[in-house]
Amino acid sequence: MAQLAIANSFMPQYAKLEPSVRRSVEAAFAKFAAHTEAGLHLEKITGAKDPRIRTIRIDRFWRGVVLAPERGDVYCLLAVLGHDDAIAYAASRRFSVNQAIGVLEVRDQVALDQMSPALEKAAEGTVFRLLGHVFDKDLIRLGIDEELIPLVRLLTTEAHLQALEKLLPEPQYIALLALATGQNVQQAWAEVAQCLPAEEEPGPVDPDDLVTAMRRTPGEVAFVSGPEELADILAHPFDTWRIFLHPVQRRVALRPSYSGPAQVTGGAGTGKTVTALHRARFLAEKGGRVLLTTFTKNLAQALERQLGLLVDDEEVKSRIHVQNVDAITYSVVGRHHRPNIAGPDLLDSLWADAAAGTPFSPSFLSREWEQIVLAQDLQSEDDYLACTRTGRGVPLGRAQRSVVWRAVREVTGGLAAAGKSTFPQLANEAADLVEEPGYDHVIVDEAQDIHPAQWRLLRRMVAEGPDDLFIVGDPHQRIYDSHVSLSSLGINVRGRSTKLRLNYRTTQEILSWSVPLLGAAPAQGLDDSADTLDGYRSPIHGRRPLVRRFADPDEELDGLAAQVREWLDEGVEPSAIGVATRYNYVVRKIVERLKRAGIAAYHVPSKSAGVQAGTMHKMKGLEFRCVAVVGADGNALPSARAITPEDEDPKAHAQDVQKERCLLFVACTRARDNLYVSYAASPSPFLPA
Repeated sequence: MAQLAIANSFMPQYAKLEPSVRRSVEAAFAKFAAHTEAGLHLEKITGAKDPRIRTIRIDRFWRGVVLAPERGDVYCLLAVLGHDDAIAYAASRRFSVNQAIGVLEVRDQVALDQMSPALEKAAEGTVFRLLGHVFDKDLIRLGIDEELIPLVRLLTTEAHLQALEKLLPEPQYIALLALATGQNVQQAWAEVAQCLPAEEEPGPVDPDDLVTAMRRTPGEVAFVSGPEELADILAHPFDTWRIFLHPVQRRVALRPSYSGPAQVTGGAGTGKTVTALHRARFLAEKGGRVLLTTFTKNLAQALERQLGLLVDDEEVKSRIHVQNVDAITYSVVGRHHRPNIAGPDLLDSLWADAAAGTPFSPSFLSREWEQIVLAQDLQSEDDYLACTRTGRGVPLGRAQRSVVWRAVREVTGGLAAAGKSTFPQLANEAADLVEEPGYDHVIVDEAQDIHPAQWRLLRRMVAEGPDDLFIVGDPHQRIYDSHVSLSSLGINVRGRSTKLRLNYRTTQEILSWSVPLLGAAPAQGLDDSADTLDGYRSPIHGRRPLVRRFADPDEELDGLAAQVREWLDEGVEPSAIGVATRYNYVVRKIVERLKRAGIAAYHVPSKSAGVQAGTMHKMKGLEFRCVAVVGADGNALPSARAITPEDEDPKAHAQDVQKERCLLFVACTRARDNLYVSYAASPSPFLPA
């Protein structure tokens, strides 16, 4: 009986279709899931590069593209496109089994054939070949298709290889790029092996068995058990897409065990969070008690929702505790006394009083307390006088440190008199109160924003040993004041770190525009090494971001309303549209203006079905089909109130500016398909020219 499989690449594409077309697709393919083929009319494509490709009529305009292997009675839905596009897609693609790792691969054979004459011409009269030092047998051993080796032999520059990236299967491109950049065959194999399913090792591969290859590529192909499962998948296309694991993610998330703390880094959209979620399920299924934590309440709620999509076994779900780190702190301390959190008004007043008569500003003293005293849990003046102040830009002598310590004691005394604390203070207190670990595994998402005091608490929540900590983060998305060295806290991830480089959410056009927002300086990683976005890319392509200038803020809001209306008219669901800006008061204006235009709009986070508007901070961890970033002008980005004056502390100033860059980058990379950026009068200096 026939079985249906669905390519992961189909899900975001399907989500963009109009509801009427979706219903037609569901009706057509429900016949597959019900194990019948009557009336489906599988049509062969004349001259197709792969004779196993078929098309199916959805309606008068739309066609489905299906891979029909010769063995196994499985049909894999690849795409639903307009008639001409479907024929072109079906005629150009060629499917094969990677001979090294046995996964299913697809390449654009027509485009590769068209590129061959240009490469031949470029190679004329040139003795040098980019991969001339590699034997054919080694290329084959790394999974390079024998049919592609003649084309590979024509490459003379790395730029020519990069031009093939969108046309070649990912494992083959990874192997060729590794060899071209100076790695030997063994090192290249280590890169390719990351595309293996986590539970498998290389073994005999049947080049004609596409169905087995599909099953070895679970992050790319989902098998449908019946009509009920199909209906559920098609009813929530983006949700289903978001919990798929790609090969590298799968190997990281489902690795049987790590010998100690493990770290996963990568740019926005590379699937770090979904990897963390799958790791949580994997460990809970083995019987472990799992704490899944992150920085803010909003992010914890988002993790809870995604976990609900991924885990349907209530017993497994009961072993996974999702809570943000401040709530954990409050809970631990709350068992001993009722915590009372100090608000900014009280803190600002205390620091202003403490700074009076000193050569230091309130903000300098506050950051010294947060980033040095609390971060290192310093308990006495002697401790502070002897400590290192890594990360602070102004050196302090012994006498100056004594002045700072007196100011800190004045503020902490004022807080104690008011019966209040800050969250980092509570985290240090909570860490001292934890008598024994409460979990077998702790998984930390958005790790770059966790304060050292909070890390100290999390370290004590789980006993040291295999699979104790699984840490996920991206220093390029650091939007708060936390700078931490994990090794200084006894958390060593060296040798157990993985970097994800493929963005599966955002188009390459949006990435190419957004990455320069970060500037040229590398970010400081949690493992004390510089972190770059080298190799960060997306296999998805779409429209270029639209940047618009307006005369004043009112005109800018009118332009936003027109853009949102255009997206809605194109069939985008209101809740799939996000609007980000720097300040809360602008969010209120955005919501009011959209409502005046007859467009339902709500403040993030909202469960109501409407456009979601929020500050850039609130957008962290969310994603939308379309994103509008409003108010990207020179007055808002960078925000003057968030920047330490350069003459006060040059290093803090640079960190603050970079934090503002990261904030804009985070907002822009929430977009899957369309990005719109606007400003009034003068643009932010961060925007590309």
